[in-house]
Amino acid sequence: MLLLSFCFPFTAALSQAPAITATVDVAKTGTPISKNIYGQFLEHGGDIVNAGIWSEMLVDRKFFYPVATVAPTPPPAMGNAAGNPRFDNVPKRWWSPVGGDSVVTMDNKAPYTGDQSPAVRLSPSEQHGLQQSGLVVHAKKTYTGRIVLAGTPGTVVRVALIGKAGAAGRKVITIHTVSRQYHPYPLRYTVDADSDNATLEITGTGTGEFHVGAVSLMPADNIDGFRPEVIAVLKQLRFGVLRFPGGNFVSSYEWRYGVGDIDKRPPIFDPVWHALQPNDVGTDEFLTLCKLLGVDPYLTVNAGFGDAWSARELVEYTNGAATTPMGKWRAQNGHPAPYNVKLWGIGNEPWGDYQMGAMALPQYELKHNLFAKEMRKIDPTITLIAGGAMPDVMEGADQSRRINGQYVPDYLSSADWTGQLLLHCLPNIDMISEHYYASGTEHTDMKLGKKVPIEPPLSPIELQRAAAVQVRAKYEHYEKYLELIPALKAKPVPIAIDEWAYFLRGKRDSYSTVPAYAWAFHEMFRHSDVFQMANLTFATATFSSNGTEAVLNPTGLLFKMYRDHFGVIPVEVSGNSPQPKPTFPVGGDQPAVNPGSPTYPLDVSAALSEDRKTLTIAVLNPSDAGQSIHLDIHGAALASTGKLWRMAPNSIDATVKAGSAAEVQVEEQSLGALPATVALRPHSVNIYSYPVQ
Repeated sequence: MLLLSFCFPFTAALSQAPAITATVDVAKTGTPISKNIYGQFLEHGGDIVNAGIWSEMLVDRKFFYPVATVAPTPPPAMGNAAGNPRFDNVPKRWWSPVGGDSVVTMDNKAPYTGDQSPAVRLSPSEQHGLQQSGLVVHAKKTYTGRIVLAGTPGTVVRVALIGKAGAAGRKVITIHTVSRQYHPYPLRYTVDADSDNATLEITGTGTGEFHVGAVSLMPADNIDGFRPEVIAVLKQLRFGVLRFPGGNFVSSYEWRYGVGDIDKRPPIFDPVWHALQPNDVGTDEFLTLCKLLGVDPYLTVNAGFGDAWSARELVEYTNGAATTPMGKWRAQNGHPAPYNVKLWGIGNEPWGDYQMGAMALPQYELKHNLFAKEMRKIDPTITLIAGGAMPDVMEGADQSRRINGQYVPDYLSSADWTGQLLLHCLPNIDMISEHYYASGTEHTDMKLGKKVPIEPPLSPIELQRAAAVQVRAKYEHYEKYLELIPALKAKPVPIAIDEWAYFLRGKRDSYSTVPAYAWAFHEMFRHSDVFQMANLTFATATFSSNGTEAVLNPTGLLFKMYRDHFGVIPVEVSGNSPQPKPTFPVGGDQPAVNPGSPTYPLDVSAALSEDRKTLTIAVLNPSDAGQSIHLDIHGAALASTGKLWRMAPNSIDATVKAGSAAEVQVEEQSLGALPATVALRPHSVNIYSYPVQ
């Protein structure tokens, strides 16, 4: 029986506490929960290369920086990166000369790609060239790639992968056919020993010089350029939709630099992340990734420095027939069939004065409508997602005060970005984008007009409630828009929270954020008619990786558990223990009603499977004490056997890291009949599943 599986020391004490009851009414159902609620987000500077989704091992493989013995100096930081140590991206690895600084110069007159390519002055007797160290290689593993070379005929170029010391650790490929025209040459090495400081060395002998246009090295087991272990772990999540390429990054992104011959795509310096961007992962690679993962793509177009014509051409590149100009280019790049991308975001956080290409709201409304018009000329079936910001965002980012002097804008005022877009752009909006990042460590002081630290710190329950609080705030704002904008009732526009996360400093792979994410899910489920997409920042926050292995961390395990085992059709949950009133005054990011089912201190959400043959009940205990609850099922009879999936580690700080023993797991139990009362471990997330008879 179920109760026997919950025999803990606190069970006897719980029997003395007032009984909490959750009533699940299977006859009262809501709008189906979109698979896109479990969506993910990738941003170029944040997690494509730095977090190792892409398999490339070399830094600056197309030579944005000159070859030098000392670390190169990045361009000056600008915007929100200026003066922020977080963006002090001095390269930790770079290309250095072999044979002295004077043997390598940078050719900026006829570079292979970008602004410059290294030219190596040759010697008949000494090896001259360039090298990059700090590569991690593993014994018996094969690495493949290519090098693009040009130079004086007769030059002999040696490309060596050097692992352990000695001749046995030096794997050399010798090239005798260098010509004055750039030409690619394949590289392939099998390593004899592990090394965390291997070197790729490119040297030559002869007379004259040789030029290096580009060089690439990846593990041979890569899948279309992506790390196979990362593909495997992300595929488990079945997260519905993946957003790309930004984020703030997109507002200065030229998508044309990210298509075509991957070695000819110019490297650029991204002013947003203050980081080198090789442009190796562009539109085609992203759409290939979506296919590998079995998820729908969600592309955001550049409405910062970008223009409507460029956005139109990107839609044509992805969705146009091969007979159209951009479709023809796509076909030439190896993808003859249209991708048929349906989800399109116009801009990212256009309300922020830090955004590249930021402009006043009345101007941006015109820009949004122009973008929509041009994009729909190519494909009228696409879903357009506008870059909104409700009062909680405009207050939190202090943008409202910049626009009209108010810390929290009035609804439909000149600083209510979402309200104004819904008023003036509604025919060209299918969903409205909203962002939030919650931590539970600060709140809005309405009198002071600023964010202040929460003192004393929130209780464990309220700390875990913080992510759901932001969902509830957006729901209440949306309800107000329905009152104020009659046209919105005739044409409802769902919310896409296409950037969201819950942060506890230093807790990336810890269980500590799991109850918060579960509570946020429940709040989205309760209003599934309004919330129809959410994209976690970032997809890389769902797994732990050490370079050769990748495993789902606690956040990833939670997303997988709900996606795999929670239902699709939400059903009504009532109870006898209301959630407490909010701690802080209402306004901005503080809703009038605390999120949660009336089962305090627990939160309960329930849903039927798509075929209505299975009832699932998710019970969250965000407290640091054991709890119990009566489950009262109305409107259906349940089978006498069921299942339980549960996350309940011994410590709230338990972790899951690649290469280490997992401290968190999803437990699965077979159960008998669902008892009237169940006991719940501290900080646990529990999903019960029973067939409906």
